[in-house]
Order: sequence, then structure tokens, then C-alpha cells
Amino acid sequence: MTVDEMGPDENRSSGAALRRGRGSRLAIDDVTIGYDARIISEHLTLEIPDNSFTVIVGPNACGKSTLLRACARVLKPQRGQVILDGREIAHYKAKDVAQRLGLLPQTALAPDGIRVAALVARGRYPHQGFLQQWRDDDEKAVTRALAATRVTDLSGRLVDELSGGQRQRVWLSMLLAQETPLMLLDEPTTFLDIAHQHELLELLDGFNRGGKTVVAVLHDLNQAARYASYLVVMKDGRIVTTGAPADILTEQLVEEVFGLRCLVAPDPVTGTPAVFPLRKERR
Repeated sequence: MTVDEMGPDENRSSGAALRRGRGSRLAIDDVTIGYDARIISEHLTLEIPDNSFTVIVGPNACGKSTLLRACARVLKPQRGQVILDGREIAHYKAKDVAQRLGLLPQTALAPDGIRVAALVARGRYPHQGFLQQWRDDDEKAVTRALAATRVTDLSGRLVDELSGGQRQRVWLSMLLAQETPLMLLDEPTTFLDIAHQHELLELLDGFNRGGKTVVAVLHDLNQAARYASYLVVMKDGRIVTTGAPADILTEQLVEEVFGLRCLVAPDPVTGTPAVFPLRKERR
């Protein structure tokens, strides 16, 4: 059932369940979000399944990044609430939130002159206190993160000197060093060539298989269908439908949401749904 198909009683019931802390680790309950007077989305209710690889898809400017920013407490809802571990996220201290979820924004800027190891080490800040500085656990976390993203050999390099694909792996390494059970990524494959896109998604898939809940905004429907265990489809600021790609990704849905006539058939490699746009007939 989509959010739009819920009646008032069902919406209230869903919200009550979220407030009691049932369901997923991360959820939004009747949320309205926007920027000042400009409303992007209204009355959104969504639960992110634990240990899922959730991918948010939809046309440009449909509210995907805004939704992700609200989930990460970067953007405060104008109404409704974001629920993290059974508690409204607004009630946490910033450091407590940063120990539970990490966000890789669409555009991440590194300070001038910073080296890879120093940038990755910033992922440990939420675990440090005023009197409790760098520890052996922090060093081990950074070492593991560098190794997992295969950038150990770059640790002494300046971030400014790296290629786009290398920088993206370094940012992912910083997020991994944060050691949060939830990882949120806004269009992490943007500006990467196809090989680096595949490499990045394989890394995220590995983190998910290792027990992390991954939530990512992606543009490529075929990549989303191949890697996601749970798909959130948006259009015009609303959630059209959610579910496993095999259950919801149809030709009718793609045409309704993206205005694209297509054929949906099994991916020859993975068996997941693959979208093949239809060409216009030549006159």
C-alpha cells in the first residue's frame, strides 16, 4: 500500500506505531518539509527496514535529497517527526545522532591542504569528548575504513590531488570510520564513470551485507533495482510506492513516474528488473 492509498485512520495508526518505537530504526511520521515558505513534501510517512539497502528514486527535483536531509536532521520538518531508534530525532544531542547515523551529502568539500588520513579521521569526532581525545579504538577504526574502501595507499596524499573516483572513496571511508549502523548517501555515484559507479555500489552492498542499513539516493533505475533490497519511488514531493524492486518496478510505474515508455525484463546477470527504454518509431 502506498502512503497516498492510506485513509486517515490508517495514517493515524501508522504514526502511533512509529511513536511507540515499533518497526524500523529510522522512520518519518506525517512529515512536511521544505525551505522557508516553499513546501517540497507534505504528509510523508515512511519506515526504512533495518539492515536494508534502501534506494530512493524519482525524477529530478521530486524531493529525494530533501527527504534524505530531513532523515539526517540537516533539515528540520515543518510538521511531523523523524524517529530514530524509537525516539524523535530532535530530542537527541548532535553527537548522539552522529553516533547513530552518518550522511554523505551530494556535494562534499574538503578543507584546503588536508590529507586523506586526516579527513577520514574526522569521522571519529562523534566518538571523542573534550577530555577523551584520540584513542587506539579511533586509530583502528580509521585503519579499517581506509582498508575497506581500498584507499590505504592514498592516506598520505592531499585530497585535492585525487581523482573524482578516489575522492568519493575517501569520503566513503570517512563515513565508514564514523561506525554508525545507518549510512545515508545522497547521489554517491554522481560524476563517477561507470567503472567507479560499479565499484562504489559494490562497496555499499558489502557494507549492507556486513550488517549496516544503507539508504542512498540514485538516479539510475537499473543500478537501483540491482542493488536495492527496498525501493522508495517519489514523484512531485510524494511517495508513490515502496517495496522490493521485483515487486514494484513495472513498465506502468516507470511511465507514470518518469514519463518513459519502456520494457522491464530480468537483468541477464542478476535476474533483478532491468529497464529498457523504447525508441520512438522512425518515420
